[in-house]
Amino acid sequence: MRNLSKINNPYNDDKDFAGCSIFGMMNVEGKRFSSRDPVRAIANMHDRGNGLGGGFAVYGIYPQFKDYYAFHIMYLSREAKEKTDRTLATAFNIIYDEEMQTKPANVRDPPKVWRYFVEPKKKRVEKLSEDDFVAENVIRINTETGRAFVFSSGKNMGVFKGVGYPEDVAEFFCLEDYYGYLWTVHGRFPTNTPGWWGGAHPFNILDWTVVHNGELSSYGINRRYLEMYGYKCTMQTDTEVLAYAVDLLMRRQHLPINIVAKIFASPLWSEIDTMTPEQQRLYKVLRQTYGSLLMNGPFSILVAHHGEMIGLTDRIKLRPLVAGT
Repeated sequence: MRNLSKINNPYNDDKDFAGCSIFGMMNVEGKRFSSRDPVRAIANMHDRGNGLGGGFAVYGIYPQFKDYYAFHIMYLSREAKEKTDRTLATAFNIIYDEEMQTKPANVRDPPKVWRYFVEPKKKRVEKLSEDDFVAENVIRINTETGRAFVFSSGKNMGVFKGVGYPEDVAEFFCLEDYYGYLWTVHGRFPTNTPGWWGGAHPFNILDWTVVHNGELSSYGINRRYLEMYGYKCTMQTDTEVLAYAVDLLMRRQHLPINIVAKIFASPLWSEIDTMTPEQQRLYKVLRQTYGSLLMNGPFSILVAHHGEMIGLTDRIKLRPLVAGT
């Protein structure tokens, strides 16, 4: 019999079962397409998750309400919904609301999930932009009761997520009925955080969404830095800081993505020392100003908002990405 020891893998590491799965797909012309291909793609990576979280972000799904903020809110108690409804009625004009369509699927302990289309009341936004006002109220709702969570808050887009494999979450939310021009998807394998509905990916604020493979050992300092700007982390997982950091840097501070990438995944100091004087000045200023938003640990992320999808990895690509057209 042939000796196979030289060609067999003795370390049993030819397939990584514990790495999360992420996928993104976009039609650059803005043409909408169904969930079929995104669901098939993420189902092909089924073994990278463990059924403790799956989710989708879809852009372009509400053309009939495209001028209004679409809130997807999960409720863990009746009292939380009653209080949140009062908060929404005070701050917003509610154009339309409904319980989201779902069907039986292999998901765990689903909460009540509600959808609202809203616009800020004019008198409430005199001192803030509409986006800032919405973000402030999303964070308020997420921290008030501990039983109500806005997990999607952008215009003409939506996040659908829960505890289950991504293909099961797609079935639960009837995603075969939705069409969008940009889809990002995540299958979760939580390592040191709980598997619960709010902790599934994508994470969202306004129309920004993030899906993440990896682990951020810098979560504590990242979170404390963001709290200085009014962000409150309530979802019990490290990826939440990425969504808020993107919102802070790109929307509020108007930094371009190439600068944001240099903040999140800055080169090592030994590399900076070999750069030109101009490059050294840039990286040193960024490290001095935004050192608390350096994302330590292995990661690959997909960041999406209307019209754009961005891929980024850690500085030594411990969690690589593959891009294709």
